[in-house]
Amino acid sequence: MRHRGFTLLELMIAMAIVATLLSIVAPRYLGSVDRAKETVLQDDLHTMRKVLDQFHADRGRYPNDLEELVSARYLRSIPVDPLTERNDTWRVEPPPPGSQGNVGDVRSGASGRGSDGRDYGSW
Repeated sequence: MRHRGFTLLELMIAMAIVATLLSIVAPRYLGSVDRAKETVLQDDLHTMRKVLDQFHADRGRYPNDLEELVSARYLRSIPVDPLTERNDTWRVEPPPPGSQGNVGDVRSGASGRGSDGRDYGSW
């Protein structure tokens, strides 16, 4: 009577094939996740800057903090920075001299460089 099953050699070959496929797929997957985070960051920055401009156009001044944009209903909530995965790491920049308010621009508080070579904080 013959036992059915896999030999050690067959299992080793199957594992080698799976490992080869993973080594091909994993870098592409991880790269696409990073690109997606960068795209979300760019979109969030664009939205917040647009809202800052709308706030300034409506009220003649810039907001004192990002929470003021939420309380005035310009934003539903402060977006989460996709790189730091927190909503309290945004760096606020002052408005032009002579302007009222404290938030003239917003930048990511994430460290590191994007796929374009620029620091995330300079986007």
